[in-house]
This record gives sequence, structure tokens and C-alpha cells, in this order.
Amino acid sequence: MNSVDAKRVLETALICAQQPVGLRDLRLLFADELGADSVKSLLQELQQDWALKGVELVCVASGWRFQSRPQMREYLDRLHPEKPPRYTRAALETLAIIAYRQPVTRGDIEDIRGVTVNSLILKQLEDRGWVEVIGHRETVGRPALFATTRQFLDDLGLQSLNQLPMLEDPRSQAHVLQVLGQPEEGAPPADLFTALVEPLTEGQAPVTGAATTP
Repeated sequence: MNSVDAKRVLETALICAQQPVGLRDLRLLFADELGADSVKSLLQELQQDWALKGVELVCVASGWRFQSRPQMREYLDRLHPEKPPRYTRAALETLAIIAYRQPVTRGDIEDIRGVTVNSLILKQLEDRGWVEVIGHRETVGRPALFATTRQFLDDLGLQSLNQLPMLEDPRSQAHVLQVLGQPEEGAPPADLFTALVEPLTEGQAPVTGAATTP
């Protein structure tokens, strides 16, 4: 199979996929006749093919997918004006703490926020697929350890936690996590909150149906 046909196969599979597709699964399209490096190279070529379109091919934590570009959001909203679920400030603060300090227990979150964490908040984040229990801390009561999921990274359009927006130092990070959105004089601006939350509350609609190829 030549590269043109191989790209057409990859393109079709990704456009029709309902979820991101990993490299291993993409290789199955070619009965493993193409190596991982060859498939990656073809995917990079596809990214260039779609560079001037309103849809882009991206690599997220779970694999590769087509999705609308951020600047297309306002137009897509006219077709689907329903807004995604809104989350309370407490829920978003809890999510941010888990994302930046994971793995953490409920007690850790409460120590940072300075208030009790409602069980419904953690359940809401678990139900959304953004956090999960990955184990238990070996201490009295063996409290559950919470961490973010691949779905969380996928929804942010990230491949790894290393791509989360970072602050200058751990001390500043801890301060902002405690006073998200309410910086004191001399404190670093809490744009971390906006940077983390906006992609989740506004969303980038992935393309999962038929699309016109370039």
C-alpha cells in the first residue's frame, strides 16, 4: 500500500471513530505491516494536510482524533446552543487540586482548601470521568487516593500532565490553589484557574462523523 492510500485509511478511521484511537490500534488497520514510526509519520503528514481547515488532527492522552479548532467554537455553538454542565467553584477547585497534587486523599484536598469536601463533589467528578481512585494511602483508615484520568487529559486536549499550565514555583502553586481566582496583592494572578477550567466548561467538539477531506 502506498503512502497516499495509507493516509486515506488512517483519515477515514479517525474521522469515523467515536473516541481517540491509539497508535497500536491504528497499526491494526494495516495488519501490522507498517511500523509505529511509519504510522506516526503518516499522521504528521495528515496534520499538515488539515492545517488550513477548521478541523485539526491532534494527539491526546488516549490516542489520535480529529476535533474542531478552538476558533470554530462560536460557530458550532449556533448549531448546538446547549451549554455543557456547569460546575461549582468548589468542584473546580477540587479538580484543580487533584490535577496538580495527585495522588491526593480527601483529607489532603480539605487541608489545601481549608473547608470540608462534600462527597457529592468527588462523585460528580468521578461520574464525569475526570477523576478516579487509584489506590489507598497506607495510614489509619486507608483513605482513597484520587488522581485524574485519561479522559480528563483528552477533554483538555493534552497528552500528559506535564502539559498542564505551570506556575513559577511550588510555593506559588500552593498559594493559587488555595485562593483560586482571588489573588492577594503581590500574589501571582490566578489565571491557572481559567487556563484549566475554560477548555472543560466550553469544550472542543471532536469530529466523529463524516467530514469533507481536504
